[in-house]
Amino acid sequence: MPRSHYTGLAGQSYDQPAQAGVLLVNLGTPEAPTAAALRPYLAEFLGDPRVIEYPRWLWWLILHGVILRIRPARSAHAYARVWTPEGSPLRVGSEKLAAALQAKLKHHPPGPIRVALAMRYGSPSVRTSIEQMQREGVKRLLVLPLYPQYSGTSTGSVLDAVADTMKQLRWPPELRIINDYHDDEGHLEALALSIERWWAEHGRGEKLLLSFHGIPQRYVDAGDPYFHQCQTTARELGARLGLHDTELVVSFQSRVGREPWLQPYTDATVQRLAAEGVKRLDVACPGFSVDCLETLEEIAMQNRDFFTAAGGETLRYIPALNDSSEQVASLTALILRHAQGWPEFS
Repeated sequence: MPRSHYTGLAGQSYDQPAQAGVLLVNLGTPEAPTAAALRPYLAEFLGDPRVIEYPRWLWWLILHGVILRIRPARSAHAYARVWTPEGSPLRVGSEKLAAALQAKLKHHPPGPIRVALAMRYGSPSVRTSIEQMQREGVKRLLVLPLYPQYSGTSTGSVLDAVADTMKQLRWPPELRIINDYHDDEGHLEALALSIERWWAEHGRGEKLLLSFHGIPQRYVDAGDPYFHQCQTTARELGARLGLHDTELVVSFQSRVGREPWLQPYTDATVQRLAAEGVKRLDVACPGFSVDCLETLEEIAMQNRDFFTAAGGETLRYIPALNDSSEQVASLTALILRHAQGWPEFS
């Protein structure tokens, strides 16, 4: 018999009640803070044409001939600085968020609703998670990439992975996808409440810097809405916090390579603010739903050192929403709104 190109569920009981599923998708993480574990993770991540839009043959030579020979060891050192006894902060935080959302939706009538987590790079993969949910009876699937602002480099890549999986399933589930939630009222309120609570406990700095992950400027020039959505999030959040324009600063971090990325750059911004006399700087990262290497190491460690070396006294990182009650409530409301009309949610 010829081998089938499609994955099916041979022998499944068609009498079992249909379920709805919510698939949370985050970026991903290596399995360990070692060069050996970083190499396949970086190869998958940086090999994604959504992330690096260079001619494939040229980028393959650069990636495998240069980057994967040097970067794994450097990245392993950075990961080791934030790795916890439980494992990767992004993996652990994402799992806690998924569990909290499952607990919140478990008793939502009429149900049943299944919440699962996937990583775009690494494990559990999007394909593995969708196939597992299908085996558990999920017939309607809502995909929620945990990126508040849309970019082709992040959410767009998740859509590719979902589409690739669907093409290989013999009986794909009914599908809906949340593209972004950068201006969602509940999400913005959750961000504002989180920052206000942190200020109430720790005091308030002279300025608040909102640092978003950067992308190459040419991607935005080609039509990526990411920069506009980041600016919208920052403007709406600043209004909710009652901040004057002089108290709120926006920047972009994690630049790689030599081509221009979105500006101003975070590292240059913290140094400039320190040189201008700012002594106490608070930093939040509204583009990250869960704390990870880019927030815990790049912001709270690297950029803290840049700030103090340039004359500042204290740079304080305000944690991401993680599995806070505010984030769980806002994402629950977002999910319920996007799943309207499905029997399990109605």
